[in-house]
Amino acid sequence: MRSTLTLALDHLSRSWNAPQLLPALALLASALAAAKTPRRHTLLAHAVCWAAVWGYACVRVGVFAGWEKSKRRRWCWTAGFLYAVGEVCERAARDQEGLWWAKALLPLTVFLILRCVLALPSPNATPFTNTATPGPLQEQWPTSSGRLFAVLTGSAAVVLASPYVAHQAKALGVCSAIFTAAAFILLEGAFKLEDDDGHGYGSLVQANGSIARRPSISYSSTDVHMSTTRDTAAAIAITSFITSFFMETYRSKSLVWRPIYEELGWGITPDEEFNFGFALLAFITGVAADLLTVDMIRRHGSLGLGLVIPGASILLKLISEFSMTNLWFAGLYSACCLLFVEESTSSLPLALPSRRRGRFKHLVSVLGALSFAFVISSTVFRAPGFSRPVGPSPIKTSPPEVAEQPLRMEDTTHHPMAQLIKNAQDEYETVLSGQSKTLQQAVTEYRRRYGMHPPPNFDKWYEFARSKGVVLIDEYDTIYHALLPFWALSPSVIRARVSEALGFDENFLIALSVRGGESVRMERGMEWEQKAILGMIRDFVQYLPDMDLAFNIHDEPRVVVPERQLSTMVHKAKSEAVPAAFATKNPKNAFSARPEDLNDGTRLQEFFSTRFNRFAHQATWTESRLSCPPDTPASSFEESPLDNLTAYALGDLGFIYNRTAFSDICMSPSLRNTYGFFAAPNAFNIAHDLVPIFSQSKLSSFQDILYPSPWYWFQKTKYDEERDVEWDEKADELYWRGSTTGGYSRNGGWRKHHRQLFVREITAHNNAKILVDKKASSENEDGSNTNKKDDNPNWQVSEVPRQDLKHLLNIAFSHIGQCDASDCLAQTEFFAPLAPRADQQDAWRSKLLLDIDGNAFSGRFYAFLRSKSLVFKLALFREWHDEWVRPWVHFVPLGLRGGEWVEAVRWFVGDGEGRARAREMAERGRGFAGGSLRRVDFEVWMFRLLIEYGRVIDDDRENIGYPGP
Repeated sequence: MRSTLTLALDHLSRSWNAPQLLPALALLASALAAAKTPRRHTLLAHAVCWAAVWGYACVRVGVFAGWEKSKRRRWCWTAGFLYAVGEVCERAARDQEGLWWAKALLPLTVFLILRCVLALPSPNATPFTNTATPGPLQEQWPTSSGRLFAVLTGSAAVVLASPYVAHQAKALGVCSAIFTAAAFILLEGAFKLEDDDGHGYGSLVQANGSIARRPSISYSSTDVHMSTTRDTAAAIAITSFITSFFMETYRSKSLVWRPIYEELGWGITPDEEFNFGFALLAFITGVAADLLTVDMIRRHGSLGLGLVIPGASILLKLISEFSMTNLWFAGLYSACCLLFVEESTSSLPLALPSRRRGRFKHLVSVLGALSFAFVISSTVFRAPGFSRPVGPSPIKTSPPEVAEQPLRMEDTTHHPMAQLIKNAQDEYETVLSGQSKTLQQAVTEYRRRYGMHPPPNFDKWYEFARSKGVVLIDEYDTIYHALLPFWALSPSVIRARVSEALGFDENFLIALSVRGGESVRMERGMEWEQKAILGMIRDFVQYLPDMDLAFNIHDEPRVVVPERQLSTMVHKAKSEAVPAAFATKNPKNAFSARPEDLNDGTRLQEFFSTRFNRFAHQATWTESRLSCPPDTPASSFEESPLDNLTAYALGDLGFIYNRTAFSDICMSPSLRNTYGFFAAPNAFNIAHDLVPIFSQSKLSSFQDILYPSPWYWFQKTKYDEERDVEWDEKADELYWRGSTTGGYSRNGGWRKHHRQLFVREITAHNNAKILVDKKASSENEDGSNTNKKDDNPNWQVSEVPRQDLKHLLNIAFSHIGQCDASDCLAQTEFFAPLAPRADQQDAWRSKLLLDIDGNAFSGRFYAFLRSKSLVFKLALFREWHDEWVRPWVHFVPLGLRGGEWVEAVRWFVGDGEGRARAREMAERGRGFAGGSLRRVDFEVWMFRLLIEYGRVIDDDRENIGYPGP
């Protein structure tokens, strides 16, 4: 046994020598080079690597070795130029993943060019004619070889194919394959032309179309090899350097090196800018790949290298987009490659007899034909677009017995909150698993969702988002809906309205001017607000067009467009403007030059009138509901129409199952008398024309454009992890301390403010409704209580004195403000005793923390999420993150009516299942805040927002956009 193993190892060591290992090494090096080459500076990286190869060759043989061989030198320089042009074609496509699909054509292109050369009348006209088969081509292309190349090319194309390829990219891809193939063939010819031993070694392809076995090769002519490498490398380096100067941008602070595997989610480098260690690794990998490229052509010819290049791309595709389909076709490709290599290598230890080889070819051809038929049929019968995972089935409910009341629960064997949590988490996992993994998928999903091309520099945004490790790469519907009405206005009108708004000093707007890829001017607002906004755009401002931006200083939103006008604009945008832009098949991936109506940004044009009217400390319900559709409850002419609780409430206690509908003020006219903003806002400057105002939060009926809050950027409400305590050490209670912000109170108006109503109701001395498992608390016949859980619980409503659960509620005001003197005194007496001023860090001692709206958003939410406690959120104001931070996944949503407040607290701290769910949700919210509510996430969102907005205000917006990979 031992002797047999020794003989086998000895045979392998003798058989698998350097020439046989070279294809595997070239495959690995090509894959690593593709993964580590910084795509933003691809040409520059290639130039540097080939310059290093040139320098190495010059050290070996000198600068002018073999200079007298002018024919070889011309072939080398031509080959190098063509190879560089192939790289230029790939870079010109602005394809973040490279033209991988075009690499599937490379082996076939090499093969066809070689056969065309072999078919020339004179055998002496080309060095590619195999010495064993001189003369013109006499036989037809054998069917077996044709089938193998069809399977090989088709298999690679399936793995590397893109769902959407622009016509420009198609043309560039074909050109790239042709130029690269020609370069490989010329370089192979240069090696054979200058063989000092006097015997060239022919191409892998014989005149009859089969694969030629290579004779033994003498490698005594090292100088010829190195001089050929030197000249080729010089041509590639020079051409790449020149083209990189014109095609690549160097406007950032330094070169940015971000590898492909970062963008595919394999890892993230800690440094966003130039990373010397990574650059060195990329350089070494690139040089190794280039040296192996030259050596592969010398030893195995152009076709051998042509098989390796697509193989490297397929390897990366398998890692980035693994699927059984990709794996299967990668296997077919590998089988074809093995057949070609097996025919051309005499020392393969696994060489097949000719009869078995023929059967294997036939089997590969049949499997390929069946596989292609399956792919074509599945594509034809499958709906277009990038398929998304199917979400969870909805909770079983039934219509209410009384109109407009909450939905009824059909399943009483599970607690409603347990069902809401499971359904929300399943849905969130579906969303996570369906996120785009590549630029190509992101573009396809963008078109599917919005019916238009992505904006210019979408590829730069995608690269930026991936480098920052953003998880939810597709969830930006908030931006789309905010900007959609602006498509109905001409870009010049939008710009004029911004200038007018900024030019009136008392509009309370921060003015930011972007010119020439820089923030040239910022006025008004607090210093920390200005620094936050500039900080959010600093790393991508070079990709923005010239624009003026108006940021709202107030917490309260500013723009409400009447419903009839708003619906007309949305209809026009959807039916005319957006389709017209999408009809452009090859949009320009660049913004237009600065329009004439924008100055150089050093000053603001002064205006003496304004569209904004002031309604501070006055009722604003009538103004705020103007954009509500006429068939919604808020638009009713009745004084007290009913809220549509069916749209968002569930069960007898009214748990919030649809937070979007809950925060839609058009569904709840009772807000007129239960929410401080509508009773008397602290500040309210309102316009009824569509003006692009960027606000930190807004109500559903407002048309402000949301952006990440500077308050969160500067962490004005801090979280001190050192003062936090572990979950088991926290008190079983809901904690809240705060002031009476939310509106200005005079003449008893505080009785209609939401914070005061919440504190009054939750600390009242009446009964509270809770859910009780009737089977668990049922009494036996002898009167004893089993108090034992049943396999099938039955959750039913019961009432208990609210004071019995008082120990679970640590709720109190610590400050009375925003009120006339008489109202401040009345509130001080009503809510007495007030709690002492609390340190924010004291909140971490409680398991449940309440976040409730103030004048607008409260500003504590991120700190609460980062803690080890579970967050309850009572809020109508919408923020930029609403698509990302999910109710019942990262926090517990509460309604304004209060039927579920006490039960939510009781279940999460008093029930076994509830306690477990509370801890899980707290950990999930904490993890999400740490990974997706970082400063870099603000930057990514702002980047996406501002390129979308930049397109809307571009005079040529119908003809610009990202054409896609």
